Amino acid sequence: MHPLAIAGAAAGKLAHYAVCGVVGALIIKKLPDAAPTARKALVGGIAGGIVASRWLNSAAEEARLKAGDVLAEARTSLGEEVPPPSAVKVDHDDHGHEH
Repeated sequence: MHPLAIAGAAAGKLAHYAVCGVVGALIIKKLPDAAPTARKALVGGIAGGIVASRWLNSAAEEARLKAGDVLAEARTSLGEEVPPPSAVKVDHDDHGHEH
């Protein structure tokens, strides 16, 4: 996996955990005493955190895919055969049974 994809995924997860931690602390400390307006603001903040987390995850995945495309293009320009995208390397000669 490309280092930028790893960094993007890590940044997305870090932002997600940070938002969840702040929102969780607010819920624990303030929710029982909160007025309806404060509760609406808190719910809106949680919804915003969910949307931001989804956007960050999407951006990290897009960066990973673009990095893979660039890597494949670089290998092709060197005349190498580009392996299909896969998280697991498969040995095609050993597929679980004998002929």
